[in-house]
Amino acid sequence: MIFENVFFTEMLLPFLLVFVVVFAILQKSKILGDGKAQVDAIVGMVVGLILIGVPGPRDIVVGLMPWMAVGVAILLVFFVLYGFAAGDLSSMPNGLKYTFGGLAAVFTVVVVLFVTGWGNKIWDSFGGAGDDIWMNVIMVVIILGVMAVAVFGGKKKS
Repeated sequence: MIFENVFFTEMLLPFLLVFVVVFAILQKSKILGDGKAQVDAIVGMVVGLILIGVPGPRDIVVGLMPWMAVGVAILLVFFVLYGFAAGDLSSMPNGLKYTFGGLAAVFTVVVVLFVTGWGNKIWDSFGGAGDDIWMNVIMVVIILGVMAVAVFGGKKKS
């Protein structure tokens, strides 16, 4: 199948993704000047081609995109369910916005660590899965974090 071909998954799609994102950023920010779409396109193409030519960053981009799709799918399900319950997504409380922003940040960091291989190095530095002390420390930190959010997050600001 064409979608499973290495050329498609490791060359064409990463190039298109980086090209479009760089082009859009340059168009929106107008760093290279207003009305310079051709220059923005050339810069986007060069950055995309450099990504394809360097295996390390390309592998990271190729590894991140499926996880990004999973994260977007999870957000889609949440927003659909929230829309059914609340009716209007624009009335979402700020606390919920910050919570989902924080969860998205944690998800992104964990996925980047997993895809780049640094997650295993960090995990091994804590003694791996066999060291119960570190698991207890992590659990206590999580519990204290939840307690802090519950205690300090409920106070109204005057």
